[in-house]
Amino acid sequence: MRMIDDLKESTGVAVRMTSLAAAIAIASFVTISFLCAAAFVYVLQNYGLIEACLTGAAIFFGITLIGIVVYAVRRSQISQDAREAPKSALHTALTDPMVVAAGIQAARAIGVKRLVPLLAVGGLALGLFASRSSSQHEAPAE
Repeated sequence: MRMIDDLKESTGVAVRMTSLAAAIAIASFVTISFLCAAAFVYVLQNYGLIEACLTGAAIFFGITLIGIVVYAVRRSQISQDAREAPKSALHTALTDPMVVAAGIQAARAIGVKRLVPLLAVGGLALGLFASRSSSQHEAPAE
């Protein structure tokens, strides 16, 4: 039950954070648009049309660079969190008495002789999955 509650809570937090980020993005877009328009008009009145266009391009290029830096930092934080999360979720699942009790009941219902091949195949699948997910998280060496 704890894992389900954690999932519900994290989903709710993600939805609230996403809607907040969307509102901030819209407000920032409107603000930046007006600032760019003001800069364009100022440069147009003082220097000319070509210089005003180049100024607008430079402003948007600077905003793009800032966005790239923020995206890269956030992506590295998410990848670090993703590497740490499976360990804690697996530890929580294996130490939960309800999960252990369900495993014992399944072993009784299925029988030990039938359970050994199932566990072998499950262990093989888990090993392949773990090696596959760990190789995806590693950065390629260049």
